[in-house]
Amino acid sequence: MVLRLNIDQIKPATQDWICKVQIVEIGRPRESLDKKCTFQNLILEDEQECQIRAVMYTNEIEQYAAKLKLFNTYLISTARVKVSPTSYGKPIHQFYWILDKETVIEQIKPSNEVEKPLPPPTKLNITSFDRIPHLMVDSAAEIDVLAVVLRCGPQKNAGHSHHRCREITLCDNQQNQFLFTLWEDFGEIEGHKISSKMATETDLLVILGKSIGISTYQGLSLQTRYNSTVRVNPNYPQAVALLNWAKENKTMLLSSPSDTTSTSSSITPMIVTPSGQQLISIADISSVPSISHT
Repeated sequence: MVLRLNIDQIKPATQDWICKVQIVEIGRPRESLDKKCTFQNLILEDEQECQIRAVMYTNEIEQYAAKLKLFNTYLISTARVKVSPTSYGKPIHQFYWILDKETVIEQIKPSNEVEKPLPPPTKLNITSFDRIPHLMVDSAAEIDVLAVVLRCGPQKNAGHSHHRCREITLCDNQQNQFLFTLWEDFGEIEGHKISSKMATETDLLVILGKSIGISTYQGLSLQTRYNSTVRVNPNYPQAVALLNWAKENKTMLLSSPSDTTSTSSSITPMIVTPSGQQLISIADISSVPSISHT
């Protein structure tokens, strides 16, 4: 007998289960750190808004490319359930799923009369900018952020290590600002998308960054990590509200800095803390060996 279970009820030893989930995040296919394989991360959410990471590898990425789409609902069974590693940050769930050739994935289409698709997701676990200076930050700490993009710098190489990066300046609805460094392919792909949109669109952009790292080297800043995702103008109610706020306050946001924040469009953006203290950009430090951006 197949059991209809939610995410939290499914463990590695659970057999004959099926789970109704919605894809709420799809990462880009990435090469593993050891260069031995290509993988792709997805975030799945069930009817109770519990979330879990799912991963596909090379063959399955191609097999499911046309079928697995953001915000679509699926019935999934016989996925392999594994214990989440903690080497690249705090996982969103103690387990994760592997979607392979044995996994059964059935899409629930809007026309289905018996099984209805899940409603658009609203759950976000966002860390507000004013909390960041008070967090107990360690090398594995990761947060999710939702913010307005004020400025986007060009692609460049950082220090003696010559890591490629792009720096963007983010702002929340309290006008707190943080420098956000997009390392390597994040700067080339997501950063290029942000830069292109800012050059052609009149409104400011909002980004949702998930699994974002906090750097404490020479001050606080944000940076992409190996498992990060960066999405532009995501279709969440929180993002729509922030985008509308940015539209109403665009002139103020792009004019003179407030008392609590400070950047200048004529110079390389500085790391800015809510207390107004300016610190040198991590990408402009001559040597960055202690900074983890993977």
